[in-house]
Amino acid sequence: MSFTESIVEDATLEWFAELGYATGDCFFARAGSLLHAMRFLPAILFLSATALSGAEHRADIIVYGGTSAGVISAVQAKRMGRSALLVSPDKHLGGLSSGGLGFTDTGDKSVIGGLSRDFYHRVWKHYQAPGAWRWQRREDYGNRGQGTPAMDGENRTMWIFEPHVAEKVFEDYIREFGITAHRGKWLDRSAGVKKAEGRILSITTLDGDVYHGQMFIDATYEGDLMAATGVEFHVGRESSKAYGETWAGVQTSVYQHRHNFSVLKKPVSPYVVPGDPSSGVLPLISKEPPGPRGEGDHRIQAYCFRMCLSDHPENRVPFAMPEGYDPGGYDLLARVYQAGWDETFEKFDGIPNRKTDSNNHGPVSTDYIGYNYEYPNASYGRRKEIIRDHELYQRGWLYFICSDPRVPEKVRDEMRRWGLAADEFKDNGNWPRQLYIRESRRMIGRFVMTENELLKRRPTPEPVGMGSYAMDSHNTRRYITPEGHVENEGDVGVSTKGAYQIAFGALLPRKSQAENLLVPVCVSSSHIAYGSIRMEPVFMILGQSAATAAVLALDAGAAAQDVDYEKLKARLLRDGQKLEK
Repeated sequence: MSFTESIVEDATLEWFAELGYATGDCFFARAGSLLHAMRFLPAILFLSATALSGAEHRADIIVYGGTSAGVISAVQAKRMGRSALLVSPDKHLGGLSSGGLGFTDTGDKSVIGGLSRDFYHRVWKHYQAPGAWRWQRREDYGNRGQGTPAMDGENRTMWIFEPHVAEKVFEDYIREFGITAHRGKWLDRSAGVKKAEGRILSITTLDGDVYHGQMFIDATYEGDLMAATGVEFHVGRESSKAYGETWAGVQTSVYQHRHNFSVLKKPVSPYVVPGDPSSGVLPLISKEPPGPRGEGDHRIQAYCFRMCLSDHPENRVPFAMPEGYDPGGYDLLARVYQAGWDETFEKFDGIPNRKTDSNNHGPVSTDYIGYNYEYPNASYGRRKEIIRDHELYQRGWLYFICSDPRVPEKVRDEMRRWGLAADEFKDNGNWPRQLYIRESRRMIGRFVMTENELLKRRPTPEPVGMGSYAMDSHNTRRYITPEGHVENEGDVGVSTKGAYQIAFGALLPRKSQAENLLVPVCVSSSHIAYGSIRMEPVFMILGQSAATAAVLALDAGAAAQDVDYEKLKARLLRDGQKLEK
């Protein structure tokens, strides 16, 4: 790709990240020498000129982030008669909903209303057309994902779908509601937020474009606008004492899923020479002890890609050896197989057209445990490296299972039947575009959601939506037990015992920090509560509620924190949101 082409495609991100622009790093310190730095001079001059001549854009509401919540926020603003601009770092809209997570985590479907439910209804409508079934007959797929007729009536839903179908639904929203979406636009996180008297006036992207608005919504998985605005946030796990939570902090000896080594028939040694600590520790294992139960730390639950695989011979791209592949990096996985593991394909969840939404399952699976701690606050360049590391690890995991003689032959043979779906993510080598950011920054806002609200130990004030999925945290680290065995830690799956309400205050910063910002994704929540709230249907619910509140604030000429809740509640109910069970 030429220099000019790279600028057109996405060089703004590349150059500024490499220069340290996004984090305020000293360019020459990073470059290492003047000679090395000089090779970036054309980019510096080009981007400086761009920044000086950036375009000015205006709308009532600026939505930053092209996730499912971002699209729904923009739709709701337009439905309520306000202008909205969707400013998205990504070129493809929908975030994880269109990025591989097609086997939707729903919980109690009856509390999913409004535009969130409409999204899944539109998915259902798509699959009623015969042309939607290219690689499989609909009657062979069965009734999975078709909704519950008694509950849905005419508004049938489908919760299981292919990535490209979800993206089509989001693009349909953009077209139908006449939403202007600016793609490939990355917030200048160091100097791109202009504020006065507690209000955001404008945001500027790395290419110099300026977006003026009266209200702003941060719909990113990372909370970049929230953080750049100066809103308080947290990364990591709170201690059990912080909010009086049972499931907070370090959770050693908690085995609520099958993503740990206790499911094996025998323990696994973490050492290069089994049982010999002096031989060194295998890759993928931390040497740090986990600390006391309930202690807070900086760790977040592991990320992975939700892979869309196919076993149809005409729509299958075989798994190839990835760049830099070293089978020794998967020695621990080999030991898992030697210990009798036989559930490799347990989470190859079926979606239409002989495809999967494949998720993590087992002691050593697609989750790249312990390699994402930097991600939330990292520069764009460093995040790109972390994403690439996750991709290489996961591609290597697939290739290892296909090819390594230490893997049982029947498992190798079965894995070779699968491949990447050739008709998905065509512009990304058929690999998912969106890393599963299960958790990043979490706002500390006007109200903090905790396990106490989710478990109904305390009432939730001013609800603007509902969730119901279990408090689900994936592992945060892999460590060595006092007995000298390897184990995973951080995986928790605690039922909320029914649907729960989500507070309006969880979408709001403290008024002193930002009066015209709402945050429907990186909501104000503890780590363990976020494990339930973080589901895609809920993000869409909260996106709609955030936009509704933003419009009502504009109508009243008030801060978001001063919106009349009774008016907000009435409008949400009118638009089909579910606020109580």
